[in-house]
Amino acid sequence: MDNFTFYSPTFFAFGKDTENDAGKYVKRFGGSKVLIHYGGGSVVRSGLLDRVKKSLEVAGISFVELGGVKPNPRSGLVYEGIELCKKESVDFVLAVGGGSVIDSSKAIAAGTVYGGDFWDFYSGKRIEEALPIGTILTIAAAGSEGSPDSVITKEEGMFKRGASGDAIRPKFSILNPALTQTLPPYQTAAGITDILAHLHERYLTNTKDVEVTDRLIEGLMLTMIHEAPRVIADPNNYEARANIMWAGMMAHNNAVGVGRSQDWNSHNIEHELSALYDCAHGAGLAVTMPAVFKYVYKHDVMRFAKLATRVWGCQMDFDNPEATALAGIACLENFLKSIGMPLSFAELGAKEEDIPKLVDVLCNGDGRTGSISGFVTLDTKDCTEIYKMMVR
Repeated sequence: MDNFTFYSPTFFAFGKDTENDAGKYVKRFGGSKVLIHYGGGSVVRSGLLDRVKKSLEVAGISFVELGGVKPNPRSGLVYEGIELCKKESVDFVLAVGGGSVIDSSKAIAAGTVYGGDFWDFYSGKRIEEALPIGTILTIAAAGSEGSPDSVITKEEGMFKRGASGDAIRPKFSILNPALTQTLPPYQTAAGITDILAHLHERYLTNTKDVEVTDRLIEGLMLTMIHEAPRVIADPNNYEARANIMWAGMMAHNNAVGVGRSQDWNSHNIEHELSALYDCAHGAGLAVTMPAVFKYVYKHDVMRFAKLATRVWGCQMDFDNPEATALAGIACLENFLKSIGMPLSFAELGAKEEDIPKLVDVLCNGDGRTGSISGFVTLDTKDCTEIYKMMVR
């Protein structure tokens, strides 16, 4: 196990009707003038936004609003939010929505107190200071409600990149599983896929002897495999929603990633798909992960074989561990298909003729130097082959 530091200060309020306490928590963590940041009409139609506003009013906290966050959040709205926060002397950002809203809120919170261009943080600069952030989660997926991470798409060049820093970990996150019960099955499944991807990105490590976090990751994966069909069959299953929501947070606050190297190549490769085609991130990951895993599994066959036996229940073939590893990847594909996720370029709406563009932006765009690295270092040739494997 590698040396590590771990700091996760987010206060979680979990359960039914907890969104009605938003004002209390904003006040507790020092907010007096809030930016309420949200996406489209669902938070309005459901009455959630009105409940949040009422809670702030009861707590005596003033606020301004900025809606319009889209999936794969864009830099343009971040700049608008930064300008609004400065103009209105906002001292707290409250995200009401899913991962895209939270990521956009984090970018605004960091950019508001920064003298330069917020995109500096998405080009490698660590975030050291930001306005405090709170979240009210409406979809279990990205894990941004507990993480120090944010992903934004830069509209000039359509670069989708990440930033990180403990300063953008939310001060509090309100997690009411009931708020996710109205999600369409496709969005629910895409969120489940994103959670599984966060777990795989950590499981694929070159660090030896990390049994504690291996077992934690495996347990969370088993939870997702158990709960996914239950919630797809019955969207109102509160207990299944609750387990998925908490697993999504645990998958990405890095409690299961400490002391070990991590991968993130599947995410990097997928980011180009959702940036170019504006597909759901989880759906893109469903197409990407099996291709990446089939391409790299020989780098550490026994890690993939262990995953196959411990999580998917495959029988270990000690004479042919490669067969066991591939059987596990096949189980993942079958699971993703069973919950309605795409498995190919065609299903996703991606085009084979765009592969050279995808590879160029992935490996050379926005300061990259010809490769991406993680579990395995992948150059342009590798990434081209992986994208081609997705065409089928």
